[in-house]
Amino acid sequence: MSDGIKTLQVVVNLKRAYETQGREFVLGLEKGTALSMIDDSWKEHLREMDELKQSVQNAVYEQKDPLLVYKFESFELFKRMMVDVNKEIVSFLMRATVPNEGQENIQQARVQAPVKKEQVQTNRTEDGEVVTEQEKPKAQPIRVEQKIGRNDPCPCGSGKKYKSCHGQ
Repeated sequence: MSDGIKTLQVVVNLKRAYETQGREFVLGLEKGTALSMIDDSWKEHLREMDELKQSVQNAVYEQKDPLLVYKFESFELFKRMMVDVNKEIVSFLMRATVPNEGQENIQQARVQAPVKKEQVQTNRTEDGEVVTEQEKPKAQPIRVEQKIGRNDPCPCGSGKKYKSCHGQ
């Protein structure tokens, strides 16, 4: 199934779907859509929570308790995620169609689908056709390398402890 932007595979027992006059297919579509949308949104929510954890440290300068700021902001993020998930699920279910052999329906729906303005740059070709390009990919989690302890040997090779060499 596709809404022109996203494509989901629906796994349904065909015999049971035929016997229930398609109700089993619709139920499978609803379950698959909900799980997929929740999974994607939850991954994005966890990334946002990591960013929030880092940015909340500045609340100390405002003489606010960072824990309270984190609790309030994280609850707001969660509420926003729930609203977005519900909108995405309903939007996909309302637009979902079975693509034909030629993928023309998907390409037509991509052109017609609403897209955030910050993420798309439109260009016109010599023929006057409009071409859209994605600009910002989703943020990836930050990977932290192993920290050097104060009393470990300095990695520069001087033989001194890190705190006495480059740790100052």
